[in-house]
Amino acid sequence: MKDNIIATKSEDFAVRIINLSEYMLQNNPSKNIQSLSNQILRSGTSIAANIAESKYAQSKNDLITKLSISLKEASETSMWLRLLNRTKYISDDQYNSLHNNIDELIRMLTASIKTLKTNNSNP
Repeated sequence: MKDNIIATKSEDFAVRIINLSEYMLQNNPSKNIQSLSNQILRSGTSIAANIAESKYAQSKNDLITKLSISLKEASETSMWLRLLNRTKYISDDQYNSLHNNIDELIRMLTASIKTLKTNNSNP
């Protein structure tokens, strides 16, 4: 089932973001990095949390809303990754690996939301 794949991939990504946050704090304990680390930690783990919530959606519209929130959080996380790479807080290799993961999640969420909306509009 596609939702299980999204849940698994989003949880795996959340683990990577938690590890990235720890890595960033250990390698540069400045106030700036603390703030950036907290931002990406919140958005990167929120993706999986909202997908987990969506499993118990009360309606198709509720499911679409939860997945849409996950998509917004994924987009935000992608932006934080770009900024961290551009400011050299993470290497190109780290960025490319994480970017591939978040890009895949964004594509999966977009496709799922589109399918749900299409199915929801058909009687």
